[in-house]
Amino acid sequence: MYAGPLFIIAYSHCIAHGIDTRNGLQQQKLAVQSGVWPLYRFNPDRTAEGKNPLCLDSKAPTIPVEAYAYQETRYRMLLERNEGRAENLMREANQRVLARWKRLCQLAENGYANSP
Repeated sequence: MYAGPLFIIAYSHCIAHGIDTRNGLQQQKLAVQSGVWPLYRFNPDRTAEGKNPLCLDSKAPTIPVEAYAYQETRYRMLLERNEGRAENLMREANQRVLARWKRLCQLAENGYANSP
């Protein structure tokens, strides 16, 4: 167990997201499955053991970002007001999610300390 500072960055749904909060856990699951919210741990003590301090806990994205995002009113509003803009932003979001996932995989596989 790491004896240093601990940070937990969590996705927490709220009523302002425009979802039925009884389904919050499902929405959080969609965020992870889409890659918008990857799950990982970073423990610097693992370096002393010759291990990579970065551990990925989630799998590669399995659904497009819009399958997660359009469950929430805050994202659907743009789709309703400017469908073309919303489609462009979702396309960009999917590209960014995949690029970030690729980078996380590189860091987890090749060693965090060896990254540029």
